[in-house]
Amino acid sequence: MSETCSGSCSSCASDCADRKQERTDFLESPHEFSQIKKVIGVVSGKGGVGKSLVTSLLAVLSARNGNKTAVLDADITGPSIPKLFGLHEKAKGDTLGLYPVKTKTGISVMSLNLLIEHETDPVVWRGPIIAGTVKQFWTDVIWSDVDIMFIDMPPGTGDVPLTVFQSIPVDGIVIVTSPQELVGMIVEKAVNMAKMMQIPVLGIVENMSYVTCPDCGKQFTIFGESRVDEIAQKHQIKTLARLPVDPRLAAACDGGMMELFEGNWLDDMMQVI
Repeated sequence: MSETCSGSCSSCASDCADRKQERTDFLESPHEFSQIKKVIGVVSGKGGVGKSLVTSLLAVLSARNGNKTAVLDADITGPSIPKLFGLHEKAKGDTLGLYPVKTKTGISVMSLNLLIEHETDPVVWRGPIIAGTVKQFWTDVIWSDVDIMFIDMPPGTGDVPLTVFQSIPVDGIVIVTSPQELVGMIVEKAVNMAKMMQIPVLGIVENMSYVTCPDCGKQFTIFGESRVDEIAQKHQIKTLARLPVDPRLAAACDGGMMELFEGNWLDDMMQVI
């Protein structure tokens, strides 16, 4: 504890023993039949920047590298992971717990859209119920053996991200952003929250970074000049990745065919995961 400590860890970024103890006090154990080696959170400061896209791409790359991979969809009110993988069947359970649904290449997925009757039914729940559901996806789902689990977080720094960071032993996060200057400011909020919670930031992915002209091959920054290098340097984040605006990625998303994507944009990011 520092000399100037106010007793409130929520407003302090100091790396002290009390803060570390506070985090471990709230950690939940996964289901007794689950063995999860590494947990990576994929976060964004705001919605609409492609966080779920990046989550699915990283999961596919992980599976291609031979890892037993899982995706926990913590975006309860806007679950899009099942759509990206073309999953429409419902998750099943028994007296032991819930079982994730497997994608075509064997990635384990749990999402609220795999539990509700209709995919388009709205989830009109208050924050504590949403946060509790996310926690149950960790404690009540029988994930079995998992080398890397990716958690697709809801945007922002509210109840659910706080619950995940406090309840689940997250090994690191990947922050997703886009080139707009306003988003850059919000990204720093996500970085600062990670620091407060003592979660390492593994890298930043800038989505919609550029578009490549199919005729001349020149790259155009149609959404403005990037600030991602400036933010990364300021916070000493070494790993960066840039995703283009690519019609093939959009088609893969809409068709639930993410496991067939081709591209090396996130290869460096997988090296640090």
